[in-house]
Amino acid sequence: MTLKLAAVCLAVSALLPTIVASPVLAAESDKAQPPLVPAEFSVPTLVEEPAFKLVPLGPELVKIDYDAYMSSIDHLQKTFTRSTSWPHAGITDAEAMADMQTEQARFAQRKSFAYAVLTPDGKRERGCVYVKPSPVAGYDAVVLMWVTKAEHDAGFDKELQAWVMKWIASEWPFKNVAYPGRTISWDTWDALVPAKAY
Repeated sequence: MTLKLAAVCLAVSALLPTIVASPVLAAESDKAQPPLVPAEFSVPTLVEEPAFKLVPLGPELVKIDYDAYMSSIDHLQKTFTRSTSWPHAGITDAEAMADMQTEQARFAQRKSFAYAVLTPDGKRERGCVYVKPSPVAGYDAVVLMWVTKAEHDAGFDKELQAWVMKWIASEWPFKNVAYPGRTISWDTWDALVPAKAY
């Protein structure tokens, strides 16, 4: 696992990017993690709306995903990861591909679900949505999302959040979902996350 991939896994999966964990321990923990959704649940693989569509992140999207997050480094460091570990200048093609392969594998294993939010023609990524296990008791899933700086400035962040919350409530088998940085402040969420989660 590359240094960048380890940082991304910490930032997105662990939800507390200031804590550093061993890639080996993270990999072992990942293997033991059960599926996030029941076997009978049909995980969405394409959701089309008039202004955007959601598709699973994977190697075929590596270029447009890279272009999206690299266009918004400062914005994402302040609003999504709250860390300088991701994204950062100098991410290599190999690191970007490893990230996509990891997300694709976790999706296939039903352990977490990362989606690209694309323009209807699929040529540009507006942001991403992540559906993940919760490290905090009382929540059966955590949903994170980001949009590029340009999309944020255009008002798409609020539009996406409203849509995602309705989508999760109506289409996913969860009873109580956490939205850190949105319906729960980051400070409140970080205080709830047990240290052993990392």
